[in-house]
Amino acid sequence: MAALSGKVVQNVFIAQFYQQNRQFGTQYQRDICVPYMRALPPFHGGKLAWTSNSSMQMRKLLKYQNGFVNRRTFYCNAASSATAIPSLDKVDFLKLQNGSDIRGVAVSGVEGEPVSLTEPVTEAIAAGFAAWLLDKKKVDASRKLRVSIGHDSRISAQKLQDAVSRGIASAGLDVVQYGLASTPAMFNSTLTEDEAILCPADGAIMITASHLPYNRNGFKFFTSDGGLGKNDIKDILERAASIYSNFLAKGYSVKASESVKKVDYMAVYTSDLVKAVRKAAGNIEKPLEGFHIVVDAGNGAGGFFAAKVLEPLGAITSGSQFLEPDGMFPNHIPNPEDKAAMKAITQAVLDNKANLGIIFDTDVDRSAAVDSTGRELNRNRLIALMSAIVLEEHPGTTIVTDSVTSDGLTSFIEKKLGGKHHRFKRGYKNVIDEAIRLNSIGEESHLAIETSGHGDLKENHWLDDGAYLMVKLRNKLASTRASGKGVGSKVLTDLVEGLEEPAIAVELRIKINQNHPDLKGRSFRKYGEAVLQHLGNSIASNPKLQKAPVRVSGFGGWFLLRLSLHDPVLPLNIEAPSHEDAVKLGLKVAAAVKEFQALDTSALDKFAQP
Repeated sequence: MAALSGKVVQNVFIAQFYQQNRQFGTQYQRDICVPYMRALPPFHGGKLAWTSNSSMQMRKLLKYQNGFVNRRTFYCNAASSATAIPSLDKVDFLKLQNGSDIRGVAVSGVEGEPVSLTEPVTEAIAAGFAAWLLDKKKVDASRKLRVSIGHDSRISAQKLQDAVSRGIASAGLDVVQYGLASTPAMFNSTLTEDEAILCPADGAIMITASHLPYNRNGFKFFTSDGGLGKNDIKDILERAASIYSNFLAKGYSVKASESVKKVDYMAVYTSDLVKAVRKAAGNIEKPLEGFHIVVDAGNGAGGFFAAKVLEPLGAITSGSQFLEPDGMFPNHIPNPEDKAAMKAITQAVLDNKANLGIIFDTDVDRSAAVDSTGRELNRNRLIALMSAIVLEEHPGTTIVTDSVTSDGLTSFIEKKLGGKHHRFKRGYKNVIDEAIRLNSIGEESHLAIETSGHGDLKENHWLDDGAYLMVKLRNKLASTRASGKGVGSKVLTDLVEGLEEPAIAVELRIKINQNHPDLKGRSFRKYGEAVLQHLGNSIASNPKLQKAPVRVSGFGGWFLLRLSLHDPVLPLNIEAPSHEDAVKLGLKVAAAVKEFQALDTSALDKFAQP
């Protein structure tokens, strides 16, 4: 994309808002910054073109402003300029929908994966969200809506953030950029009430593709009511398609966003997490003093947790790894469900003789833990642990989980803890919405959680927050030690004592070959839905299998075949009391889907071999 014509950033100044500093007037703030505004870099293509001199000037400015401002807000006003883009490709926007998110390819170079999230597409999506938000909020013309934007560590983040900012600004809304942030922080920005940091935001956008490969990216959208649902996303994409059609008809040009504000919101978010742990421990300043906790951020956005949350609470974090953001994810996939990732954090705990290890996914809305012996606290164990903590606080409450949780977990929640286990279909938004629905009809629920590590608490506004989930574990450690009832991660492992582990639990991935003629022009999603429908019909005629609302039971176990939200894959989960019984279930699936020639059933065939 051709560079913007040379422009100079006209104003860069620091606005400080602390109540105790109100005596500093606006003119004074501008005056003290004037010496550091000379020789600032020219504006090209939506980015500042740094030179050694301009970098030095900015360092001087930052050094000076840190002396009197704790919460910082930057205002950068750039005059609009535009460069025409010669041509645009036609786009099927609805194919970018991924449940309640938007996902696509943002970086070229992977064979068979053409870029779908271009800058014009991204700008149209952001403008579509702005139009949707304006309709939803219905504010009068005297108030300008405000949208916060954050991103994870992906290499396409800055490019997409610029495009999102242009799309929001083009609709007349204020843009507040947070830079590197977490998904839960973005939602939280719609709840925080502090005009000093330009909160609350009327809407928020997180640029992320969770644990997917480096070339992917996407968007999550929030208002103070929570994450947007599938129908909302469809609405936004339809609006985006209309906006994009105008680009096709009238031509597209890049226009620099005016008055983009930048806020260090993560400082506020992490401060709130620290306060939560201190409060739970009886307002002790360093309730984790002496605890050795290692963090693995997988080079995603979660590296802040060690220095900004654990260390202020007194914890030792030496041995923490992969805290630096790196969108190529060179060490392992940032995914608490990934075996290599869990092996990495387990080894770090053992090598450093730590009390506990914690691991996050890329955008910090999922997490898991490892105790001092190297025992993984993820999937069913993490749900059991969180259920034990929540049921201590809210006896008898309903725990909502996704559909692939074990039968042993049900027994643990209901027989040992005295709660109620309510399974629902997979998808973090699905379990959140189901918990909210149960509360609305009078059935109390305080926890909605998936085996993937998505965990949401009523006390935290049903915010999908991996960091807050780990804070709940820290709270338990701190409060138990403060009361003299125990120390170390044994406090946590004791809470899941009695959880019956499944003898056999496997997940097999049946891939859909999108180039196979058997698709007959259908999308992989339509093909996958046809597979599931055929399987359902097959089960109905089999007396040895019983279909429940979310999965199929038989041979003392169960299986669930579903269609991935992200990829042309049908994951198959099987749980059984023995390998022989698990194979029987697998063979039933294999027999039902054998006529679908575009399916790669090699993983299932290998598992079902005698």
